[in-house]
Amino acid sequence: MEVGAVKGSRDSEERAMQAITTIGLDIAKSVFQVHGVDAGGQIIVRRQLKRRYVLTFFQKLSPCLVGIEACGSAHHWSRELQALGHTVRLMPPAYVKPYVKRQKNDATDAEAICEAVTRANMRFVPTKTPEQQSGLVLHRTRHLFIRQQTSVINAIRAHLAEFGIVAPVGRHGVEELLAVVADPNDKRVPEIACTCLSALGVQLRRIKEQILEFDRLIRAWHRSNEMSKRLEEVPGVGPVLATALVAAVADPSPSDQGATSRPGSVWCRSSTPVEARTGLAI
Repeated sequence: MEVGAVKGSRDSEERAMQAITTIGLDIAKSVFQVHGVDAGGQIIVRRQLKRRYVLTFFQKLSPCLVGIEACGSAHHWSRELQALGHTVRLMPPAYVKPYVKRQKNDATDAEAICEAVTRANMRFVPTKTPEQQSGLVLHRTRHLFIRQQTSVINAIRAHLAEFGIVAPVGRHGVEELLAVVADPNDKRVPEIACTCLSALGVQLRRIKEQILEFDRLIRAWHRSNEMSKRLEEVPGVGPVLATALVAAVADPSPSDQGATSRPGSVWCRSSTPVEARTGLAI
């Protein structure tokens, strides 16, 4: 009897899981939160999932609507779940926030996502392709190296200014400072300081070489992408800006949620406030 009862309980649970029509998925690094409801809005499942069990869980479900906030790794999970036959909708976190009913936590976030994804006036973020995300990685890595280059240049200038050695602003000014460091007959800079500044000079040259390599990759990608080449025809738009737009805007066409929608306006709200300031949203 006990075995039969357990089997009947499992069958009932499986039938209930197949009744799920909408899921709110709150993604994270390790533990995900799932909130699923049926066609009538009744809660069917509310549980946590470890990362390694997420795809296994969705493989057992009938195709349903899955809502996810458009944040880090969201596009990856969107592609994975779409491959399983589910309909995935990414939403800007700012648009989901009004649906959080009580104190913010993973469970309430998943519930808010589940509710927001069914709203007729909700605006969604198109899923980026791996190629587009690779382009974003390229541009952000280049930007990081440019910031590092500026930091190293500022350090060289500041350290040498302590010994009364300055140079004009610009690339040639930095080269003049490094020439002073490399000159064995110039005794204005102590030996220890010279060693440190020489290391900074080597680091600066390596960074510049890597930035040039990134520029080469951007030009190659630009030549292979039809949309990027079309954007370059716009006055003031070059390969760097054109490829950045192609990578960042998954679907530049106007949304289908009203004639007043502007192309790209949904994408502009697809990141969290911190990501928008730092350029980290993917």
